Amino acid sequence: MEIRPTTDEDFDTFVDTMHGAFALFREAGEGRSGAWWSAFELDRGLLALAEDGRPVGTAGAYTLELTLPGPAVVPVSGVTGVGVLPSHRRRGILTELMRRQLTELRARGEALAVLLASEALIYRRYGYGPATYTQCYTVPRHRAALTPPRGGAAPADTAGTVELLRREDAVDLLEQVYDRYRRTQPGAVSRPHRWWALGAGQPPVSSAKPRYIALHRDADGTPDGYACYAIEDPRSLVVDETVAATDAAYTALASYLLNHDLVQEVVFKHFPPGHPLPWQLADYKAGVPGKHTDWLWARVLDVPGALTARGWQTDGELVLDVTDPFLGEHHRHLLAVRDGRAECVRTDREPDLSLDISDLGSILLGGTSPGTLARAGHLRAHRPDAAARADALFRAERDPHCLHWF
Repeated sequence: MEIRPTTDEDFDTFVDTMHGAFALFREAGEGRSGAWWSAFELDRGLLALAEDGRPVGTAGAYTLELTLPGPAVVPVSGVTGVGVLPSHRRRGILTELMRRQLTELRARGEALAVLLASEALIYRRYGYGPATYTQCYTVPRHRAALTPPRGGAAPADTAGTVELLRREDAVDLLEQVYDRYRRTQPGAVSRPHRWWALGAGQPPVSSAKPRYIALHRDADGTPDGYACYAIEDPRSLVVDETVAATDAAYTALASYLLNHDLVQEVVFKHFPPGHPLPWQLADYKAGVPGKHTDWLWARVLDVPGALTARGWQTDGELVLDVTDPFLGEHHRHLLAVRDGRAECVRTDREPDLSLDISDLGSILLGGTSPGTLARAGHLRAHRPDAAARADALFRAERDPHCLHWF
């Protein structure tokens, strides 16, 4: 078997091999522009070839940025297009693709890689851990009334406006609003201009399906939020995503959606953990949470680099004993946080916590608590207060959430 890098000349070979791995087909007449795979970066792809030269496996990566708690924006590789043809599975091809890719990602100097996991068992094996979560949230229209703020809370946004647009008429505004939002939201990843220009991915980036856009402007007329939606059957208004730079903008957009006529329910496909909307409903039980699932998975490539890149809300120290079975590494690190910044160095001190590299990826963004993983038996606390101290340290200013599909 040979693994080699790809170039633009390999585009069709890469895409067809990947489609074969997932038993998918290109749509008839489908060109590059607008297709979900049209933004592939072929200078970052890998192709596995069988002994007879036939392509049998693929792995790719996007050049992205990830927002860590702090907030802090760091470069990451968004791993995608990973697959092996069914005829060649269980021969170690995927393992070699992943090993080659991780080696190359480290050579780029990036501390983290991220992906959306098709199967949890596969990607834990390679050191990835679930780091953000999302769920569906459905509100019946007849129970969708919102309560006004009370108890001294800040007033609702009455000076802003909501404007109805079509997706094709709002691309530049969507790109600007999303970029502003993702820089402050832990767990969010960038959407490069190339994606918007090609209409790649899923709505609202995708141009493949028509969508309406509710665009929110603040009191000064500056766009600071949007909701992308369509009515998918006579009774459901389905919201692909709601992006807002402020809580007031989100509330105004939610009010617009929940008051839409001629539908019986509003379905938020990507509802953030810990969002206040259920508390804003007059009937707290009106909203029905749907499937809660993992979304973004993180893989730590450089432990000190990842830990010192993010911001911290609490001072403290922890000695982390980190094992990376896939790369055959095992190191002990002293994490010391002062005034919101961290230092992380190798140490021989006795550990406070022992954990796998995949679990470090899970707790890094603050979406999974070390205490939960300790109770689950994923990490070992060597001192009675170690898990509680780790919970306080790794807590983020807000729950991480990722909307981007790649």
